[in-house]
Amino acid sequence: MPRETVERVVQLAMSPPPAGRSRWTTRLLGKRVGLTSGCISDLLRENGLKPHLVRTYKVSRDPAFTAKVKDVVGLYLNPPANAVVLSVDEKTSIQALQRTQMPLPLRTGRAVRHTHDYKRHGVIDLYAALEVATGKVTHKLTDAHTAIDFLGFMKKVVRAYPKQELHVILDNSSTHGTPDVEAWLAEHPEVHFHYTPTSASWLNQVEGFFGILGKQSLGVTSFDSKRALRDHLNAFMRSWNSNPTPFEWTKPATAIIRSHRRMLDRISTAVH
Repeated sequence: MPRETVERVVQLAMSPPPAGRSRWTTRLLGKRVGLTSGCISDLLRENGLKPHLVRTYKVSRDPAFTAKVKDVVGLYLNPPANAVVLSVDEKTSIQALQRTQMPLPLRTGRAVRHTHDYKRHGVIDLYAALEVATGKVTHKLTDAHTAIDFLGFMKKVVRAYPKQELHVILDNSSTHGTPDVEAWLAEHPEVHFHYTPTSASWLNQVEGFFGILGKQSLGVTSFDSKRALRDHLNAFMRSWNSNPTPFEWTKPATAIIRSHRRMLDRISTAVH
């Protein structure tokens, strides 16, 4: 196939779609350049283009991004001696959903099946503190996620690590910096808060744990009450802590900062 034709298809695929369309399709591209949709599919595949896929992104605009990344990543890669580093966050509004009919179990040649509709039995909030060095998780289940609930959880965390220096990585939620929380921190000089940049929750390792929880524990499970959901979550936590798995952070702060700057440059010059 002529190089000019290939280049034209590639450039079209990366250009805005026709009016009224949200993206190019192989048939639209084929009609525009006089090729079959199958031929267009081959060209797109060979050039690593996937117009049918869309991913979301959010680039932090935090003016203190660099300093916060260096601080947090430094705790991961070079933790303070004789101190515990904890990654803390809350997974809010976990729904106790009961499927309207019993799920059909896994069978040879058939996936697990469940109904699309459900009954709601309320929500539960999960607070978790992931010990970066060991993967052990301290948790608490609440009916809300107010500053009072967060403070109650932090008191539990301190009890779990008596007489130890704690470095706590957490996001910029308004509940993490209320006057009551600030007063409590002043009374507990052994606890140090380290905030991730805004719009950068991926920097908090406990998010990886929440991802595992969602896939392995909450995916298609049915709960007939909030109590059943509580018991289920507590069982998962006991199982996890019987053989905890730490996450290994490998990317240095300098690489993250360079990537962030490239993204800021890219979105400031992108043409739509």
